[in-house]
Amino acid sequence: MRKIAAILTVFTLTLLIGCGNNNKAADNNTSAGNGGNAAATQAPDAVTSASVVDNGEAFKKAISKDGTWIAATLNDLSFSEELVVDGQFINKEKPARKIALYTQDADHNITNSFKLTAPKLTIRSENTRIQGGTFIGDVYVEADGFAVVNATIEGNVYFSDAKYQATYSAADQGKVTGVTEVKQ
Repeated sequence: MRKIAAILTVFTLTLLIGCGNNNKAADNNTSAGNGGNAAATQAPDAVTSASVVDNGEAFKKAISKDGTWIAATLNDLSFSEELVVDGQFINKEKPARKIALYTQDADHNITNSFKLTAPKLTIRSENTRIQGGTFIGDVYVEADGFAVVNATIEGNVYFSDAKYQATYSAADQGKVTGVTEVKQ
């Protein structure tokens, strides 16, 4: 049964990425954007597809600067060390990172939710979101656009600057059990 769920997840993610990427040639040459700040003129570190993982080492690689824009787990993962989401990635011509703590069916219904446990998760990638499961530990945000979507953080969310907190979102049943504050 687990093997079927894993195959279905990979198929679904492949289908989603393929359907959501109508102009693949343009996406591969897209810069980080055309905004007014200096970071917008830099090219993204990578334009990639999803990484579906079932072990700690693969997950750490997926969220690294050499990873992928989506790190999707197939089971609960637990770490004793700090995790860092780093690097600039593009999805639909915008900076994006997603930690998908769930599997879904072809109709985008969540079929399984998972727990990710670490003492500390540092977010350095713009527009990172934790979606569909539970992160157990504290989150330290050092980038714009952090979001908790249909997920729970069992811990605190600390922002290194008020400007990052101003771009934070807890949408569609996003929940933080601890404090959400600026901590320098």
